[in-house]
Amino acid sequence: MMPRFLDCGECALTVEFGDRIDDAVTARVLALDAALASDPPVGLDETVPTYRSLMLHYDPLVLSRDRLVAAVRVALDRPAPPQVAGRHWRLPACYDPALAEDLSHVAAVTGLSPEAVVRQHAGATYRVAMYGFAPGWAYLTGLPAALTLPRREGPRDRIPGGSLLIAGGLAIVAALPMPSGWHILGRTPVRLFEPAREPAFLIAPGDRLSFDPVDAAMLAALEVRAAAGEPVLREVAS
Repeated sequence: MMPRFLDCGECALTVEFGDRIDDAVTARVLALDAALASDPPVGLDETVPTYRSLMLHYDPLVLSRDRLVAAVRVALDRPAPPQVAGRHWRLPACYDPALAEDLSHVAAVTGLSPEAVVRQHAGATYRVAMYGFAPGWAYLTGLPAALTLPRREGPRDRIPGGSLLIAGGLAIVAALPMPSGWHILGRTPVRLFEPAREPAFLIAPGDRLSFDPVDAAMLAALEVRAAAGEPVLREVAS
């Protein structure tokens, strides 16, 4: 699919590559993002990758829409760089029922036992497709098909930061306490987003992510270390 160029007000342009969540489409988005980052036109202020599009924020007094579109087309016409797998991270995850408020419901709806739901969720390797909804909320593809189910009938007013969520065939690591209608399966102590930290975001779109189950006592200990500034996740070799 050739990209569509969609105006978003006077200062932003969206380059849309598809109409579905698909890793191949996301790869095109990230490839364009990397190409523009390596040789940005003067006046391009920020790029925001999503599942299927790249939003370009620009200064129209410096960079016209036509020149921005031309720069995007040049970037798209360049030979594609070798695919980079991204880094692979393992995050501790606690699936204790006290923290997994929807575990029994997900088990009942999917026909799996709670233990099988945990095995499915923890046994998958996910790809970070984008950040969205709120700072640090990492949206993940790769959720096992057995865990596909719609959102809750009613959202919660507030869920804890670090909640592990699923809905609609996707998974999320929720960095901050926020309202949500997704199903909570557990919690990680990893703080994916800390505005005062460098880097503020620990993982990037295109990275892979897996979970290491831990018990509630270990989670509590890791949360203390995370509060002190320790990342408490680990990178593994590809």
